[in-house]
Amino acid sequence: MIKTTRRKFLKSLAAAAGASCATGWAGDCVQRPAKQSDARIESVSYRYEEHVFRTPLKFARTVVDRITMLHVTCKVRTASDKVATGFGLLPLNYTFSYPSRKLSAEARLGAMKELVEQFARITGAYRELAHPIDINWELASLYDNAAIEVSRKLRLADPIPKLCTLNTAGAFDAAIHDAFGKANGVNSFHTLGPEFMNRDLSHYLGAAYDGEYPNKYVQSEPKARMPLCHLISAVDPLDASENTKPIKDGLPETLAEWIEYNGLTYLKIKLNGDDLKWDVQRMRNVERVAAETQKKRGVESWAYIPDFNEKCPNVEYFVAFLRKLKEASPDCFRRIEYVEQPTHRDLKAHLENDMHEAAKLCPVVIDESVIDVASVLLARKMGWSGAVVKSPKGLTHGVLIACVAGKNKMLVAGGDMSCPGAALVQTASFQARLPGVSSIEANARQFMPAANKGWEKRFPGMFRVTDGMMLTSELIGPGLGA
Repeated sequence: MIKTTRRKFLKSLAAAAGASCATGWAGDCVQRPAKQSDARIESVSYRYEEHVFRTPLKFARTVVDRITMLHVTCKVRTASDKVATGFGLLPLNYTFSYPSRKLSAEARLGAMKELVEQFARITGAYRELAHPIDINWELASLYDNAAIEVSRKLRLADPIPKLCTLNTAGAFDAAIHDAFGKANGVNSFHTLGPEFMNRDLSHYLGAAYDGEYPNKYVQSEPKARMPLCHLISAVDPLDASENTKPIKDGLPETLAEWIEYNGLTYLKIKLNGDDLKWDVQRMRNVERVAAETQKKRGVESWAYIPDFNEKCPNVEYFVAFLRKLKEASPDCFRRIEYVEQPTHRDLKAHLENDMHEAAKLCPVVIDESVIDVASVLLARKMGWSGAVVKSPKGLTHGVLIACVAGKNKMLVAGGDMSCPGAALVQTASFQARLPGVSSIEANARQFMPAANKGWEKRFPGMFRVTDGMMLTSELIGPGLGA
């Protein structure tokens, strides 16, 4: 294990802050007087929740049937001596954040758990009075260093990637924001302006953001209602003829049944990216079932979000997919709102995947590629339309990415990575406040509904959806709303 003494921790923290100044990304590095609302971390703890899926979920050519949720608890004390405990609950999704042909699922999850232990030590050792964005901004480089050390210690054939580090740190980040909001008696999204923050966005994002705060790009209040986005896994049955292994647990089992059950109008469709004929036909089959079901309901308008999880071999494959689909099913093509991450996540290594021509056919956004501000700006230069912003990559990270996307007039999309219960409340609280996000993904209700039990009574408008709309006006409680 990595031992972090108080002296070593502060020394490394100072070095990290100095490095940030040297890069020109940290803006004004002069320590400013603490506000009465600033908080100091007093303790950090964590535990795990294990969930087995009701039905398998296939994406990125991998079938997933279980998830480990990380539950972090953080106690803070403000400069005015107010004390509160907050929490963050997010999935350790190694399939998404840590792909590897050399390491087993067990090895990758084990590496993330080792990382959790080190993050708990690092976060618990931080004792400065600050705003959550400053705390997480300063801890980020220490988390990165810990990932390097864990990779070395475990002799990992594939080192822990940046996206995995963000995913693992996400619950710590959320817990700090949650505790800060609760200690100050406000919703955490009311703390993103000058009343609570000590620095404006130029400190994190450069001079172009001088005088601006996150509340310019992240709304204080959530939208009142937002469409529920339903996930169609690559192995999900679309109608009764495809449901060869019925579960018979009282919940819907096919796309047709889910549309009726929740009144759906937004559908995210997982595609494989390695068989053009299959991908096009899958979209056409979804259109056939959806059109038949919506006609019965008297619904004329609905939307699709195809998601390749970076499995298209190149941009030519993706463009061919769009053109063939448009030719084979104009109505299906017309319903596409945007497409998520068709090609490789490493943008720098694959500059040939320029999206200017593809984006003329329909908007296309990065997801796995979103690891920092530079990746978003590079995607913009390469013709991508926007970026997916979701708190399982870290709320502080997400807020800053949303600000960059907003500043550059880029499309902002959301996602939840199978967040159940409190995790959905926290992630939806963020996305409901992003102007560009058009729907809320909530697929835990499909794959692990047992994890939502108890939350239906607390947030009925979020967990009992019959008209296709989630009542996001419920997400206004202290902290992150749960």
